[in-house]
Amino acid sequence: MEAPILAAFDGGTVDFAANGAEAESFKLRVDEIFVNVDKLEERVNDIEQFYTTTSKKMPNACKSSSTAKDKDQTKHVPSIKKQQQDAACREAAAAKRMQELMRQFGTILRQIAQHKWAWPFLQPVDVAGLGLDDYYKVIDKPMDLGTIKNQMEAKDGTGYKHVREIFADVRLVFKNAMKYNDDRSDVHVMAKTLMAKFEEKWLQFLPKVTEEEKRLEEEEAEAQLNMQLAEEAVRAKMARDLSNDLYEIDMHLEELREMVVQKCRKMSTEEKRKLGVALTRLSPEDLSKALEIVAQSNPGFQATADEVDLDIDAQTESTLWRLKFFVRDAIEVQSKSPVSMGGNTNNAKNHNSGNKTNNISNATNKRKREISDAIVKTAKKKSKKPSP
Repeated sequence: MEAPILAAFDGGTVDFAANGAEAESFKLRVDEIFVNVDKLEERVNDIEQFYTTTSKKMPNACKSSSTAKDKDQTKHVPSIKKQQQDAACREAAAAKRMQELMRQFGTILRQIAQHKWAWPFLQPVDVAGLGLDDYYKVIDKPMDLGTIKNQMEAKDGTGYKHVREIFADVRLVFKNAMKYNDDRSDVHVMAKTLMAKFEEKWLQFLPKVTEEEKRLEEEEAEAQLNMQLAEEAVRAKMARDLSNDLYEIDMHLEELREMVVQKCRKMSTEEKRKLGVALTRLSPEDLSKALEIVAQSNPGFQATADEVDLDIDAQTESTLWRLKFFVRDAIEVQSKSPVSMGGNTNNAKNHNSGNKTNNISNATNKRKREISDAIVKTAKKKSKKPSP
């Protein structure tokens, strides 16, 4: 049944040809809306991509974020710029604390360097002077205590950044000596003895290192969460602005739609009859929307009442054309649906009166407030015309 009804809505209804300037103005407004819609789509994609990426990177982020918000709904979320400034300050403070740890570690290094067996390890190995032709074939990364001391004191930014880096290089000094020299050689024994003393002192110093690392990890985790909250706040504002912009677009579209309706010719009696029949083909949801259109131009019309009397002839031309456009689009969607909606169950009866009246009854229940049936009563002065 939808095809003939849809076909009945085809045909020219608007003519701007009489006023070229008005038509051009209309076209410019439509083009402007298209441009704005494209921009809005980009913003929507940006917001969507942000939340998709965030959920993949931090599966528990949403839960953590919700928990934080539940604890303190009024908590102010610092801006991204403020977060970046805080991060810089936090990194500077962490670097200062690490410098202090490395200074303390320097005491251990000096104790090892002052040991009577430390002299072979204070300077780089004199490979050429000692004739160690295979040294670089055996040792991948030469290291000595003097080089470590110089790097600890470097002021050009090439120095150690973490105390564990120093620990690794000190061990490397003794590991290299033990690797290159025979187990029974003096250098091997000296290196093994010093490394045992060094590792013993390191174990005593290690709690300070782990405490600082734990603190840094906690600070970074909190900073990451705060940055996420700040980014979410930015996206939330973007979403609110986007909602406002979409509302403005809707208003502009409504103005254009009204302009088109005002330019429409007067609807004929036959078109009104077909419109009334087409209303009966709508799904309950679409029928409710159609009644809302009527209510917009008729404040006294109760679109959600249990029983509604809709007099087609009593409606303004603007309302009729808006109904027609809506019904046309709704029926087109229904016709493309995999499962036909089938329309509402309707009974059509003829009465002797001058006006065509559609009595649309809304059956409601406790669980759902939607229209389940529409009863159309049509009356004609002459013979009954077949429904399309």
